[in-house]
Amino acid sequence: MDGQQVRRVVIAGGGTAGWCAAAALSRMLGPLLDITLVESDDIGIVGVGEATIPTVRTFHNFLNINERDFLRATNGTFKLGIAFENWGRPGDRYMHSFGTVGRSTWVAPFHHVWMQAKSEGYGGKLGDYCLELQAAEAGKFQTSDQGGLNYAYHFDAGLYGQFLRKISEQSGVRRIEGKISRVEQHPESGFIHALHLESGEVVEGDLFIDCTGFRGLLIEETLKTGYEDWTHWLPMNRAVAVQTQAQGPIQPYTRAITHDAGWRWRIPLQNRVGNGLVYSSEYLSDDAARDQLLGSLDAPRLTEPRLIRFVTGRRLKTWNKNCLTLGLSSGFIEPLESTSIHLFQIGVTRLIQLFPFNGISDALANHFNKLASDELDMVRDFVILHYKATQRDDSPFWRDRRAMSIPDSLAHRIQVFEENAVAWQASGELFRIDSWLQVMLGQGLQPRGWHHLGRMIKRAQAEKFLSDMSSGIDRAVAGMATHESFLRQYLG
Repeated sequence: MDGQQVRRVVIAGGGTAGWCAAAALSRMLGPLLDITLVESDDIGIVGVGEATIPTVRTFHNFLNINERDFLRATNGTFKLGIAFENWGRPGDRYMHSFGTVGRSTWVAPFHHVWMQAKSEGYGGKLGDYCLELQAAEAGKFQTSDQGGLNYAYHFDAGLYGQFLRKISEQSGVRRIEGKISRVEQHPESGFIHALHLESGEVVEGDLFIDCTGFRGLLIEETLKTGYEDWTHWLPMNRAVAVQTQAQGPIQPYTRAITHDAGWRWRIPLQNRVGNGLVYSSEYLSDDAARDQLLGSLDAPRLTEPRLIRFVTGRRLKTWNKNCLTLGLSSGFIEPLESTSIHLFQIGVTRLIQLFPFNGISDALANHFNKLASDELDMVRDFVILHYKATQRDDSPFWRDRRAMSIPDSLAHRIQVFEENAVAWQASGELFRIDSWLQVMLGQGLQPRGWHHLGRMIKRAQAEKFLSDMSSGIDRAVAGMATHESFLRQYLG
């Protein structure tokens, strides 16, 4: 299709991924494209992606989405980070917040000065110097047009899809109800030509976006793209999810709590709480996982437990021929660190930037695939870190995680941090230095050395600098409303 004009875009599948793609393409390139989305009401969506990271706000700004309208429509709440419980060892707890820790210089990040102070017997906890972390722990929140806290959201994924559908259809997207019975390919090139529906309708296109979930109807069943399995690093392959009544204050963070064969989540929305247990079937049966999840609930349940099966890994190509895959059809790392929604939102953003108006070429697809692959490798490493860097030896699952081999790229990061407290954000990487730092220290990695910039500062001056910073954060948090009361006032 090199040189052939690409105008007709067909999205196979709705859900969060499909309607994100439709909303973004129609808002940004609508007059240039003819966009059709095919989905069936008879096919359910996975819909457990209820937690996000701050990049979702950039995506919403990109689409000119009003925050209040979005939160009202999706029962959304604010999220300042993730509380990790029992990950380093039983009884441990740390917060991976979305904030910046301290004030850094070009010479060295703030944590090196803090480590020098700790070695001399003062300085407190690293979290004392992060506004978002302290606000999360206090259950506080505020926002303003002038900026302030760095935050993300919790929301109902099903309602989010409906919200984006409305935006998409207002921007000219055509939705066709129906099940796909056959995918027609060009006999010579193998490019996808059309989707045949059970109704007999035929939907032709120039570019197809596969949002059909784990099935991967276009990218895998049709194009046989192949899958890179990451089970040896991330053995989770099951999740059981259930919703419960809201109970107690709505906290502005996700909880990730370990168990003997994995972990469970707790995500607070305005009207309910999302709960799920993630595990490996090699270490825990489905029945035992269901019983364990139900036994952990602290409020009456609203739904029956739902089992979700998956294989961690990714398609060998995100873009193959004239098909791009977004969402679960492209692969799945796992729910930890809430990256799923970001990955398909950044995927459609890249598509907009690299849209093949002048025809689909191998060079353009390869470039797209390289960007997607590099970012996913770094996200994968960040998630593996939580399992590898643990002192837990209380169950076979955790002993195996400690002993497992890891990607060389992650082994290098850990070694450099343990030797010199050096953490970094690579070009194109999602997670910042502050994220790597909070998780590495929280999981129990203790650097043997650090940059000695702090020795250049007189102790009295350093103590005042650190004290003033933490006191300023304490005052700011004290002046905030509780998260729940802020939500009520903000949403009217």
